[in-house]
This record gives sequence, structure tokens and C-alpha cells, in this order.
Amino acid sequence: MDVDPLLRLDWGKAADLISGFCSGLVEGAGARGAVVGLSGGVDSSVTAALLVRALGPTRVLGAVMPDPRVTPGEDVGDALRLAESLGIETVQVDVSGPVDSLAAAIPGFDPGARVPLGNLRARVRMTVLYYLANSRGLLVAGTGDRSEILVGYFTKHGDGAADFLPIGDLYKTQVRALGEFLGLPREVVEKPSSPRLWPGQTAEGELGISYEVLDRFLVRVFDLGKDPEEAAGEVGMGRAEAARILEMHASSSHKRRPPPIPPVRETARA
Repeated sequence: MDVDPLLRLDWGKAADLISGFCSGLVEGAGARGAVVGLSGGVDSSVTAALLVRALGPTRVLGAVMPDPRVTPGEDVGDALRLAESLGIETVQVDVSGPVDSLAAAIPGFDPGARVPLGNLRARVRMTVLYYLANSRGLLVAGTGDRSEILVGYFTKHGDGAADFLPIGDLYKTQVRALGEFLGLPREVVEKPSSPRLWPGQTAEGELGISYEVLDRFLVRVFDLGKDPEEAAGEVGMGRAEAARILEMHASSSHKRRPPPIPPVRETARA
């Protein structure tokens, strides 16, 4: 898979570095292994493959968590086939029931409010992952990549909640290239990314830009420190589009930080 020269890596070295990081972190925590949510997409598939390299298949659990109203059957099939090829155990949980129970319990719940409902669905999945982790002595491996982290394209305390992020330093196009290097199925590597929080949702459709262009802009601004206007010109992005991406980064900063705490002990000392 061809990527921008600024995004090219030694994919074998990258896989070894991430695998070593994962194994060291799990061992250091005294955990038995890791659980990862499998969506059938490239991020979760690459994460699972790297965990197997790091820990072995018997120490990796895959959680497949569809809501049949928003999750295509092909995604479930891709997730289960990947797990079988990796030799890992899977747990399948239909999250539609818990989502509906919470919706019924919340006063004034609005089923037409797409984003709150979608985020609720993501947070239910997070709850399932942490139950599985707690009950089996595992850590939760997140599947977020650098592209999504930088622009805040994830649900706070949903898919953004994890004990560690194996691919969090890789841009989306780098994750796809690494997936190809790892021998993952082409239909998974090239599948359009989607959190599957509502019917027909796609990441690029919601972001309004392809990951190829987004990554080329982000690496120039955030890794190389280039002026955003210069970076936009290099990748063929208009000023308005570049400004929108930078606003997404700024407005989502709270997602990348711990909750703020007022410095009471120092400033109110008697």
C-alpha cells in the first residue's frame, strides 16, 4: 500500500516495537492478557494481530459487540473470521438490549438525538469490555489511531476509554499499511472506517475528508511543525478545510486530557 513519503515506516520494526510495548505493559501490570473490541475494521484487526504477536493467542480475548440495528452483518463476519485466523477466543454480546434498557430508564430520552444515542452505544461497549477485563484479569486494549485522536473522532469514555493504545501513535493510512504488512485480509484493510454508532455512518463521510489527505496534513502540522497554511497548500487542501480540521483538534482537546482539577490545596492554604 502506497503512503505519503513522510508517513512511511519500517513496518516490521513498527510491528516489533508495538508488540514489545504491549507485552511489557501487560507483564508490568501483572495482567493475564488483553481484551480488544473487534469491529471487523482495520484498527481493531491490526490491534488484535499485534496483541497476538505480543502475548500469544491464548492471552488475547476478542469482544464482538454488534447492535443489529446499526452493525452490518458483514462486519460481524469479518470480526469472527479474523479472530478464527488469529486463534483467539471471542465473546459476542448484542448491545441493543442494554442500550434500550438505558434509554427506557433515562428521563426525557430522545431517540431522535443521533449523537447522544450513538455515544451511549459506544459507552455500553466500553462497559462490556471493562467487565470482561475485570472478570478475567485482563487489560483493555484500545483501538484508536493518531488521526482520530488528533481530531477528536472518538467517544469520550466510550471507544476512547482504554488501558493502553497499541496503534495510538500511527496515522490511519499507516495502520492500513501495517495491516497489509501483517497479512490481514484486503477487505478488512481497505474497508471504509466507521464507529457504527448509527445506520450508514462512515468516518470519512462525517469528517468530510479522506484519511489520505487528512493524514498528510496532520503529519506536516503536528509532527513537522509546519505552518498550517503551508501544509494545506502542499496537500491540496483549501484554507477553510484546514481551519475546520484545526478547529476539530482545538475543540476536542478535553478528550485528550485528564479531567481538570482546581488547585485548592495550594491556593487556599490558611
